Amino acid sequence: MMASYFELIVLLCLLLIPVLYETSHAFRYYFKFFVYCSVVSTCSIILIPAMAFRPFEVRNLLWASSLCRHVSTVLGLKWELRAKEHLEKDRACIIVSNHQSSLDILGMFDIWHIMDKCTVVAKQELFYAWPFGLAAWLCGLIFIDRVRSKDARSVLSTSTAKIKEKNIKLWVFPEGTRRNTGEIHPFKKGAFHMAIEGQIPILPVVYSSYMTFLNSKKQILNSGEIIITALPAIPTKGLTVDDIPRLMDEVHKLMTETYQKTSQEILSRKKTAKIADIINATSIKEAGKKEEKVDVSIKSKGLKDVIRAQ
Repeated sequence: MMASYFELIVLLCLLLIPVLYETSHAFRYYFKFFVYCSVVSTCSIILIPAMAFRPFEVRNLLWASSLCRHVSTVLGLKWELRAKEHLEKDRACIIVSNHQSSLDILGMFDIWHIMDKCTVVAKQELFYAWPFGLAAWLCGLIFIDRVRSKDARSVLSTSTAKIKEKNIKLWVFPEGTRRNTGEIHPFKKGAFHMAIEGQIPILPVVYSSYMTFLNSKKQILNSGEIIITALPAIPTKGLTVDDIPRLMDEVHKLMTETYQKTSQEILSRKKTAKIADIINATSIKEAGKKEEKVDVSIKSKGLKDVIRAQ
């Protein structure tokens, strides 16, 4: 009898999932992140035994990305990489990228086969998030304690020599904390210290805004498109630590310009799709009025305000 009740409860839950998924944006938000974390954890468990035979090898991340990249399809996320030739070159470099969400890693999974030898600087807390943390450690991720800045600098200094020797790309989020606010926030100096210390180039990579499909405060995670743009590498040969402020400003400006441009493009695509829906649902005259309102909105507001209104 108990088994029958249990089976009935399970059946009801299974029937409720699609209903809640379609009707509740909060349920859809948490369900998608649950799927994301579950798939990554499962892939970690599957790959850990194989990774143990070649520990701390950054190419282990190619195995992980080949499995985990399919999560994006399940979540309805489409990644478009531009200027991939900058990422294809077999060279040591410091990749600096804007950090908006834990979804950033899915974009990395989607392009890892292009980057080939690439690892990441991550906060130490992620190491304890097993099984993912253990798999990441076996993949050669560089964990730093952000509280103990001296220890972090020592780890990064040691890592610089290694990536230069083995032509490894090192991915860093110089903002430090992920923020989905419609802008790129000020950078910390760590990545730029590494680049100048090793005299290796900085390669900016820019994600377009997530604000058209993600709002964590309101528990919204819809389908969305993201443009990932690789910018030309910036050489650091001959530069010293005195050049760090100027270098940071230059990179931040380039990334901000690209971020605004690609985010506006994504917004325009969404606007076009909305207009098409309006035309299909109403008369051409009514659609024209709707289109005019959208155009006026974009002209009179900033990028952040327009995105938030979507």
